[in-house]
Amino acid sequence: MGLILAVLGLMAGAAIHVMVTRHGAHVLANPPAKDADAALVLGNRAFIDGAPNPCLASRVDAAVALAQAGRVKLLVMSGGVDHEDGRIEADAMEGLARAAGYTGPVLRESASQSTRENLRLSRPLLEAAGVRRVIVVTEPSHLWRTRQLARGSGFESAFDVQYAAAPAPCRRWDRAARASLREVAAVVNNALRGDY
Repeated sequence: MGLILAVLGLMAGAAIHVMVTRHGAHVLANPPAKDADAALVLGNRAFIDGAPNPCLASRVDAAVALAQAGRVKLLVMSGGVDHEDGRIEADAMEGLARAAGYTGPVLRESASQSTRENLRLSRPLLEAAGVRRVIVVTEPSHLWRTRQLARGSGFESAFDVQYAAAPAPCRRWDRAARASLREVAAVVNNALRGDY
């Protein structure tokens, strides 16, 4: 019986991984069609091995590209304290955007510790800034869960939401494998919590 459950669990995990990967590839191949008021960049670990996390940098670069193309007027960085190095993700993200040449306005949400909190805690900032249309920016593998959380939390009802995938691959193969496992676990955890 234990072997059967293990095999079923592996099959379910593989199916979730395929679904998440296909969704991310679809969003990457179909960038936002409309301009928006703001890009909301979801946080991630700020530094890895003493250097800026390339996954976080990729998300920020995608948002800066939207701003430089005139697609958004405002960047919103969402991410709290990184417990591994004590840095505030939102501050690190703004620094990356400025280093990439972005000179426009930035709002920082610096308390969130999860994707759910990124959306919940950024919402009042966006509303206070008069944002009605927002492009949520994250990695392709993170997009399916982000969209489900946005729908389940009412974030998509509050704003006209589009999604953008950070195009640059950002992980070595070993870190990518661990990230895939974490994402599958997070999808299951959010589903069990009733977030979708």
